[in-house]
Amino acid sequence: MTIADIMRTAPVIPVIVVDELEQAEPLARALVAGGLSVLEVTLRTPVALEAIRAMSKVDGAIVGAGTVTNQQDLADAIDAGSKFIVSPGLTEPLGKAAVGERIPFLPGIANAGDIMRGLDLGLTHFKFFPAMAAGGLPALKALAAPFGQCRFCPTGGISISNASEWLAFDSVLCVGGSWVAPRGPVDEQKVVELAREAAALTG
Repeated sequence: MTIADIMRTAPVIPVIVVDELEQAEPLARALVAGGLSVLEVTLRTPVALEAIRAMSKVDGAIVGAGTVTNQQDLADAIDAGSKFIVSPGLTEPLGKAAVGERIPFLPGIANAGDIMRGLDLGLTHFKFFPAMAAGGLPALKALAAPFGQCRFCPTGGISISNASEWLAFDSVLCVGGSWVAPRGPVDEQKVVELAREAAALTG
């Protein structure tokens, strides 16, 4: 799968923080059951890599790593079975390493210079982050205008209440959101409902 394929799988990519390993599989099962099969597990906790391994066993789950900030994170995430990589930003060393690994890569951008750095590496799909703090939809529309070949996944401050507005913009393929995967003990039925609601979103 390419990063474009992954971004088109569902309108929302859950941004997941796993604090306890036993939460991983139930959360993945519930999200997939609700129609969200692309799962971004952020490398923000000590159990994140093991959580990626556990979630990857769930039928239908396409599990990737988020908060990948350097080449060691990249290597660890790939070793854990990540199918794609998401970063909050874009550095040349990380970008070159991800391209060299031929793994679907979604680096974060917040300005034109970031996008141009990505284009130099052959990348055209980006995470707009932090979406709301960086100026919201008006900022992305202005930023996207000179880069018609690029597509985006806004993340940061996206919720069920504003996701459709973002998805209505042609350059946006999906949004990233943590609201569909609440942190802490997993209420599977609630997560299934949140995922179904998110999976039904349109622009």
